[in-house]
Amino acid sequence: MRALIRAATLAALLAAPLPAFAGRLVDLEVVDRDTGATLPTVRHAGRHYVAGVPGHRYAVRLVNRSGGRVLTVLSVDGVNAVTGETAGAGQNGYVLDAWESTEINGWRKSLDEIAQFNFTALPDSYAARTGRPANVGVIGVAVFEERIERRPPPPAIAQPAPSAMDRESSADSMARTEPSNESRAAGAAAPAARAEAKRERLGTGHGEREWSRVATTTFERASTRPAEVLTIEYDSRANLVARGILPQRPLVQRTPDPFPNGFVADPPRWR
Repeated sequence: MRALIRAATLAALLAAPLPAFAGRLVDLEVVDRDTGATLPTVRHAGRHYVAGVPGHRYAVRLVNRSGGRVLTVLSVDGVNAVTGETAGAGQNGYVLDAWESTEINGWRKSLDEIAQFNFTALPDSYAARTGRPANVGVIGVAVFEERIERRPPPPAIAQPAPSAMDRESSADSMARTEPSNESRAAGAAAPAARAEAKRERLGTGHGEREWSRVATTTFERASTRPAEVLTIEYDSRANLVARGILPQRPLVQRTPDPFPNGFVADPPRWR
């Protein structure tokens, strides 16, 4: 198939915020692009949640924790973020190289363009406007490992034992080609000189450019079922508090301080 690549309070202790949803193969994070902050992931009743700010843009950050390529099929509100189909694990997604990380900032409109993800009211969501509101409020990633063909090593070819004449000829050849001490010293000095020259030839690198463009690649799944599925649900903070998922922020009450200043102030001057 073809796939796209690119790229607290006591009550809160029961729902401790985490920097990311760490899987066995892939880490999943939600990043507020307007503030640059990674939204804390809260675990509650075995599920993971983040609080989004209405109107803010966001990105889904994926980090490949494995030493091989993986295919990540991204679903937002039950919609495949690459193809726009009602999401299914067998569809196209993003391929990450070993240890690679990427941020997916929106719906893939073409190889060159996306439509930004942003937090908005449910009726204005893309899924609702396309007649699929049932799964609004959830981000999911189905992760597949790559099938690798392991070819057996070629059979070893047995070499015949050398005859007495061959051994004598080899010894004579080694005697004739044995370098002198001066030659060995010169040969050892040459790599050192090349290494010194290489250290001197320093330069400033031209880093990779950042575009919304992606390219296509091929990926053969190791299995028809995903190796793991990561899910994060989201809503406004007020709604998550009302549902008992996030703790209510305590009101800050100011109490009078009998010693507001540690030193005696100067008296006012007489006029």
